[in-house]
Amino acid sequence: MRHGAESLSTIELVAILLGSGTKAKPVLLLAQELVMHFGSLPHLAEATIEELCQIKGIGLAKAIQLKASMSLGLRLSRQAVVPKYQLAQPLHAYNLIKEQIQNEKRELFLVILQDTKNCLICHEIVAIGTLSNSLVHPREVFYPAIRHKAASLILVHNHPSGDPAPSQQDYLVTETLIEAGKLIGIPVNDHLIVGHQSYVSLRQKGVKF
Repeated sequence: MRHGAESLSTIELVAILLGSGTKAKPVLLLAQELVMHFGSLPHLAEATIEELCQIKGIGLAKAIQLKASMSLGLRLSRQAVVPKYQLAQPLHAYNLIKEQIQNEKRELFLVILQDTKNCLICHEIVAIGTLSNSLVHPREVFYPAIRHKAASLILVHNHPSGDPAPSQQDYLVTETLIEAGKLIGIPVNDHLIVGHQSYVSLRQKGVKF
């Protein structure tokens, strides 16, 4: 917990998976014997349940647990790397979330979190309002950004009426959140207002972010 799993040796990690040893063999010794028997971590990962059970102290339950853990690791390592979605312009952000909110009957307020290269980390709903208004506080807006270590964010909310024209309240909320972002060190890059099949970018409307 203090130093993270990456600080542990392979034997120590295997020992955690095993959970316990036997009366004659402590769990660290059992893990060491297991790793040494198969010679390497890849060979251990390829071992069958029957082969694992041949090690004294490894019963069926432990063998299945080890096999499942190793299989998960192998599947993860084989996952294709998905190209990052870069939000280079307001249209990219709009295309990302339009299906989610453009037909909503309630007003939703979302944040799109970005990394240092303006690529998508994730997006989250941070407030749900009535048909006419949504209460948005900097605490709710910036909490996901801090939690995900975002470098910047884009604000998004919908107008259930279908008209994306910004209201005076929209401008006031945007200014408040821009200032909060400056204080926290997580800048706001834009604020999109989404209507039916259309949107408005406050950056493109001249708001200074």
